[in-house]
Amino acid sequence: MKIAIAGGTGLTGRHVAEVLTGAGHEVVVLARSRGVDLLTGAGLDAALSGVEATIDVSNVTTVKREVAVGFFEEAGRNLVGAAARAGVRHHVVLSIVGIDRVGTGYYQGKLRQEEVVRDGGVPWSVLRATQFHEFAGQLLERVPGPVAVVPAMKVQPITVREVAEALVALAVGEPRGMAGDLAGPRVESLADMARRLVAAGGARRRPVVPLWLPGAMGRGGLLPTGPGPRGVETFDEWLAGHRYAGR
Repeated sequence: MKIAIAGGTGLTGRHVAEVLTGAGHEVVVLARSRGVDLLTGAGLDAALSGVEATIDVSNVTTVKREVAVGFFEEAGRNLVGAAARAGVRHHVVLSIVGIDRVGTGYYQGKLRQEEVVRDGGVPWSVLRATQFHEFAGQLLERVPGPVAVVPAMKVQPITVREVAEALVALAVGEPRGMAGDLAGPRVESLADMARRLVAAGGARRRPVVPLWLPGAMGRGGLLPTGPGPRGVETFDEWLAGHRYAGR
């Protein structure tokens, strides 16, 4: 199959491309570096010529509601519109478990993305997944100072590769609408994950202090609440597989 990946040069997109290529599919990467701009629509029609399925793992780094909603709405509309014109038979989107319970700005953007997909006129599947194993490190990178303040929250992290494999399995099959929530094998404390990452040498050495969060996020709002597929690789196994493990 000829399958296009929106956000194909990012962390998740690179894994999706590798899984697709390994399975013998033809991959089209939708990214500015390849002459395609999701926010303006430039290059989309040409890039989607002959494409049978699209996988959207595009992203924007922000905590602001207006920025997140603006990006996911504009990019989503442009992508779905071009997919409809190209006759794409299946549009697959990566979303996040719990965004309908946790009303922060970024998650509002992801909810808007799901709405655009449902109303877009292209047969679709949405896969909600939990946070990646990289999540703790990404948070630590954004926290300056001699002490790392990390939200005291529960997550059920999953490896990116397993998410990529699930997205590809969806894309080559029939549209399913809302697929079952995909989560990792074990519930973890985000603060503990950060401490273990620091101890392994994967982040700058400094104390990690948990910060209690009010509302749904602090009460496990990002954990799956129903049945669905589960990953295999634990955070500790993922950590051990990196070159900084044991430093």
